[in-house]
Amino acid sequence: MFLPKYPENPTPPPAHTHTPTDPAPAPVRRSLPSVSLDQKTVAAVLVGGVVLTALLAAVAVTAISVAVAAVVLRSLLRDHHRR
Repeated sequence: MFLPKYPENPTPPPAHTHTPTDPAPAPVRRSLPSVSLDQKTVAAVLVGGVVLTALLAAVAVTAISVAVAAVVLRSLLRDHHRR
């Protein structure tokens, strides 16, 4: 009862067909240079990633501590000016 009614031929046939007279030249495939991964390369990349992550964490901790110090100093100076 609730099933949709589909047409018998949903796509009409194309009005005209195109036949190329000259075949297109095949594209030239350039080969990429091969990349060799050995254990030293993987170890160097892992060590570099660990060092960069540690530096990022150090910068984040430094920024947070400077922000906390600024809030504390601001509070102390505000209390000092009120007296």
